[in-house]
Amino acid sequence: MNTESQNIEFKESWRDEYQKWICGFANAQGGILYVGIKDNGEVCGVQDAKKLMEDIPNKMRDMMGILLDVNLKEKDGKAYLEIVTEAYPYPVSFRGKYYQRSGATNQELKGAALDRFMLRKQGKTWDGVPVPYLKAEDLDNATFDLFRKYAKRSGRMEEADLMDDNHGLLEKLRLYEGSYLKRAAALLFHPDPEKYVTGAFVKVGFFREGMDLVYQDEVHGNLFQQIMKLMDLLCTKYMKAIITYEGIQRIETLPMPREALREALLNACINKDYAEPSPIQIRVYENKLEIINGGVLPEGWTVETLLSSHRSMPYNPDIANTFFRAGEIEAWERGIKRIITACKKDGFSTPEFRYDASGIWTTFKFEYPERATIQSDQKTTQKTIQKTIQKLTEQQQAILVYLNEHPNATRKELCEKIPGVTMGGVIHNLSRLQELGLLKRIGGRKQGYWQIIE
Repeated sequence: MNTESQNIEFKESWRDEYQKWICGFANAQGGILYVGIKDNGEVCGVQDAKKLMEDIPNKMRDMMGILLDVNLKEKDGKAYLEIVTEAYPYPVSFRGKYYQRSGATNQELKGAALDRFMLRKQGKTWDGVPVPYLKAEDLDNATFDLFRKYAKRSGRMEEADLMDDNHGLLEKLRLYEGSYLKRAAALLFHPDPEKYVTGAFVKVGFFREGMDLVYQDEVHGNLFQQIMKLMDLLCTKYMKAIITYEGIQRIETLPMPREALREALLNACINKDYAEPSPIQIRVYENKLEIINGGVLPEGWTVETLLSSHRSMPYNPDIANTFFRAGEIEAWERGIKRIITACKKDGFSTPEFRYDASGIWTTFKFEYPERATIQSDQKTTQKTIQKTIQKLTEQQQAILVYLNEHPNATRKELCEKIPGVTMGGVIHNLSRLQELGLLKRIGGRKQGYWQIIE
């Protein structure tokens, strides 16, 4: 006799509570419940087998509205029952609760897991659910302009469609369900999607050995904005670049490929389970970067499935379609393959992938030259910066001091706070400080901030 598994369960005798197990089989891939068999597979026999053969199907029909086969079996003169349950295409409940077989256990579905189950059984996805009160006028025009720019460059949309107004563009992207916008529209184009989706942001932290958090940031905004901000933040603040020169050209080399990082960020945002309120987490250490995405793989999939050829099944297909039209991703679920290819092309080792109860983990190992080289470059750079600062004008030094304390300051604010400087002077000095490598603008005019390069 086979052992217990995803599709097989043994019980020594029948109890009405075992209807939960049959409900769990019906809501998963189907299965067989044997009655009259011990956990080790030894047949112990069952009492009143013929009566149970009549009672059990009737109870299943009345309690859950399902049909099943109950077969009488015999071994070594002992009778036992084989109850065969098919997988049902619609949700099956037992006394108002939903159960599902997972591995060798039967679990009651609650919260986000129940939402996922119900949507899947209805042939729907989380990002395709309509959102009341969300209008096209609430969405961010700058993000629409950015999308049009990307989509024109990719050639994956007709130019006539891109010239349409925002409402028409949303229709072309299939982001309407009847007269309602979908959740995907809020995540992609709303300036503050957290108004509609809790946890729709990214937490970034830098950790020392022993899991000591040194500093952290949160990245908010819609998904297009998040990707841009994360690339800037991770490449300038969280990862040390190696500085080399070819002639007079300055070259910055990160410890991992930018293309692979961008692909991994897109992959996390597109496949996150946004029904879970926890944000995507990015943990950066001296020697590695981890992206933890609270995503859920399709039923029966493993990390090995992701790493092999597989059909395209993005968790949020409407979000994936929009990023595809923008030329940000490929259509046929090649995200993992593109990450690996980008690493190999630039001579880096491939990242590690892991899937557990907390979600999908992507870990990049940093690959720097010898640490002495890094330290030497850092010291040289610091000396150069110190000499450069000594040559700054009083106004330029005052601007650096003010921006160090007020990184979100506007040009108008600088003009008002720095004595004796005009708006033209502010613009000139900001440009000069950026040329000298002492100042960098992170993000756009409205959402961005100034970063002092130390």
